[in-house]
Amino acid sequence: MKTDIEIAQAASMLPIHEIADRLGILPEELEPYGRYKAKLSESVYARLADRPDGRLVLVTAINPTPAGEGKTTTTVGLGQAMKKIGKNAIIALREPSLGPVFGIKGGAAGGGYSQVVPMEDINLHFTGDMHAITAANNLLCAVLDNHLQQGNDLGVDPRRILVRRCMDMNDRALRSVVVGLGGKVNGVPREDGFMITVASEVMAILCLAANLTDLKKRLGDILVAYTYSNTPVYARDLRVNGAMAALLKDALKPNLVQTLENTPALMHGGPFANIAHGCNSVRATRLALKLADYTITEAGFGSDLGAEKFMDIKCRYAGLSPSAVVLVATVRALKYNGGVPKAETGVPNPDALKRGLVNLAAHVENMQKFGVPVVVAINRFAADSDEELAILADYCKQAGCRFALSEVFAKGGEGGMELARAVVEACEDPSDFHPLYDTALPIKEKIEAIASRIYGAAAVSYSAAAEKMIREIEALGKADLPICVAKTQYSLSDDPAKLGRPQGFTVNVKEIRLSAGAGFIVALTGDIMTMPGLPKAPAAYQIDVDADGHISGLF
Repeated sequence: MKTDIEIAQAASMLPIHEIADRLGILPEELEPYGRYKAKLSESVYARLADRPDGRLVLVTAINPTPAGEGKTTTTVGLGQAMKKIGKNAIIALREPSLGPVFGIKGGAAGGGYSQVVPMEDINLHFTGDMHAITAANNLLCAVLDNHLQQGNDLGVDPRRILVRRCMDMNDRALRSVVVGLGGKVNGVPREDGFMITVASEVMAILCLAANLTDLKKRLGDILVAYTYSNTPVYARDLRVNGAMAALLKDALKPNLVQTLENTPALMHGGPFANIAHGCNSVRATRLALKLADYTITEAGFGSDLGAEKFMDIKCRYAGLSPSAVVLVATVRALKYNGGVPKAETGVPNPDALKRGLVNLAAHVENMQKFGVPVVVAINRFAADSDEELAILADYCKQAGCRFALSEVFAKGGEGGMELARAVVEACEDPSDFHPLYDTALPIKEKIEAIASRIYGAAAVSYSAAAEKMIREIEALGKADLPICVAKTQYSLSDDPAKLGRPQGFTVNVKEIRLSAGAGFIVALTGDIMTMPGLPKAPAAYQIDVDADGHISGLF
């Protein structure tokens, strides 16, 4: 079979103005970036404001193997399949980060015959949104260090600076650094560090902002540091949020692209779900709901991460109410959760599959707790045996869960028609969407609600540093915000080695951070880090470009 990039490069793309025209987007509302991608201007929001919303469908998954389980591929394939069964659908996705593209997991444009194109552009620089977010974040850091250098009128304590620089690449060497070395002219020496761009609060703010005015306010609300007298310092105190917003004014506009089968897709924002809130932008989702009868969106990693944050953070702030949830399950991931090493998940092993089914059960129950109908998408891989697929299907039947086999990787939209019909049916079922917890609850009670009801934890422990930050957040009057847990994606617990459906474990909260501009509280658990590292043999080794500019090795 052809590689993803070979399939993408052979695609028959339509000029982006034709995709826009099919959506009813006016020429003056389109800002092209070449022939096959464009941004959508602010005027389209005002024109469509009174149009009724379509149905919102969330795609999530069980706990994955380290290779990923095809959630984006399923999302894209489902959007293509909707078109094939006569439904008016649009896809709303996140943008890829260069870290996974050159690391291990791959990009975020789908795979096989269910991809978003132009694939190379999307997985590399796209329309520059990631770079704009990086620049805005680092402008804040530069202005802060300059403030220290120029006399520190605010009395910022260099030991209590909370913001970090960022870059859109996995680079473990930058996790902890010292800046300002080299003498007085080079600044005030202090400890610092980098996080990956997609974990930054600026990324979260871009994805949750309603408009440019809201964006600028949220940027100003970023808690930057504390003074020697324990007074909080916000970005607005440094008078930099206006300049940050100027850097982000174009990045705030959603990007329009298409699938291999010319289904329209909005790609905008890219927070990771294991260390951030894992959803595409509110603006893109809201616009998609005005443009089509069905909006197919995704949330990163398993339901314990992206989907929980989609429900408890994004839907809460944006006033969204999903009509159905698609839960992607694969035979290989269930075998992995049944104790099979990643390298052996392609070998038939019905017993391991049966042991791993408890993981699927946990995720189905998780999504049902939000009051939304659930459809299990059995994402078929070439190595799956008929016996294993039958075991998985029988389990879904016995559990009384609507399910469908998905072969969108190999067959595109045609391979997802059964799934599309199941999703349409689910959207007609009664729905009683509600968040998991009330934000008015104390911080610890909210964390413990997620840990017990979603992860299945028996208890939560807090480090002394986490306890201290909880008290500080309460003193700032910010305790009534939702929680964003940073946690491993490979387990329902905070330990990636605890597979399946662990019981009786304790979630260890090592650090608490306030993202006041984004509007949530981050709880870092286990050994999770906000700056990933590259593997021993990164994907970058395989990527190349020839003298004619033809890219190869990109999946």
